[in-house]
Amino acid sequence: MQGPLKGFKVIEMAGIGPGPFCAMMLADMGAEIIRIDRLHPGFLGGGGTVIDRGRRSIALDIKKTGAIDIILRLIKNADALIEGFRPGVMERLGLGPEVCMQKNPRLIYGRMTGWGQSGPLSHAAGHDVNYISITGALNAMGYADRPPMPPLHLVGDLGGGGMMLAYGIVCGLLEASRSHQGQVIDAAISDGAATLASAYFGMISTGKWTARRQSNVLDGGSHFYGCYGCLDGKFVSIGSIEPQFYKLLLDLCKIDDPDFQDQWNQNQWPLLKEKLVRIFLTKTREEWCDLLEGTDACFAPVLDFEEAISYPHNVERQVFENNNGVVHPAASPRMSRTPGKARSINQVGSETEALLHEAGFTETEVASLRKSGVIG
Repeated sequence: MQGPLKGFKVIEMAGIGPGPFCAMMLADMGAEIIRIDRLHPGFLGGGGTVIDRGRRSIALDIKKTGAIDIILRLIKNADALIEGFRPGVMERLGLGPEVCMQKNPRLIYGRMTGWGQSGPLSHAAGHDVNYISITGALNAMGYADRPPMPPLHLVGDLGGGGMMLAYGIVCGLLEASRSHQGQVIDAAISDGAATLASAYFGMISTGKWTARRQSNVLDGGSHFYGCYGCLDGKFVSIGSIEPQFYKLLLDLCKIDDPDFQDQWNQNQWPLLKEKLVRIFLTKTREEWCDLLEGTDACFAPVLDFEEAISYPHNVERQVFENNNGVVHPAASPRMSRTPGKARSINQVGSETEALLHEAGFTETEVASLRKSGVIG
């Protein structure tokens, strides 16, 4: 194990979406993650994907007598816990914050939900698209003449949820190193998505953002910030916002149409966008790359996931790595002295007995747990 979080132990209650992503981030940075998997996972599945890397797994039937005692014994020696159930579920299991923090007063108790632990929606079911709906973020995405376009679950589940919980846990661990006291982290995807939108609320306050989609600089409204199709059916992106970058784009593309000189005339944006559509359709993506890639015109080819793996810049920086035959995005951000690492994917329950022995269970106790069906 290496990384800046080496030596920290985190208990993860198996779940889907943002919780596992949070645990992956902590594991990448060297934390020991012990995941409490279900012996009979059902809808939650059995892990085994990229986002499940870097765990030690213990599989339990939490409905069986003795399972909760195992979890509490693991929590006693942990630094943090991650759970992503609806509010009240952990309490009903006998694993609520009060119980766990009596066992371990320094525990950082990380709670991941969509709506938060309180509020009118706290007990309602939902998914990423719902959580970002109430923040204003979803309404800003998509075409002006169509319903908002749901993005990949990067904005809500993973950014506003898992990444914010990881940040909260690390903040909690830092504070606990001084106070020697734990605390509860209430991480809501809707809260986190609102935080991610802070810059847009700032633009609203200064009159630089309107609620109508495709009428702003960064939402596809401007002709100089967006994506364009090419002759071969592939796409490129430009983001030539600053005047000097915009001028370079025009120069390199040999655009001498006087209409393009008035960059910030919003009334002209639709017309200029139509003209750029026609211009970019005159060359293939590769030809546009030969002309614009690596310049200050703020240009990049739009790649699919498979293309991204072999893209020269990503190869040079080792953005992706092959881990036992599976391509993983590498650990990020880069640490100069204590680098993180994308670790291997372990099978559910692969270290059940080893973890029980480390927690102080005798061979006789382990055999009894196996016989009673608490472990497999």
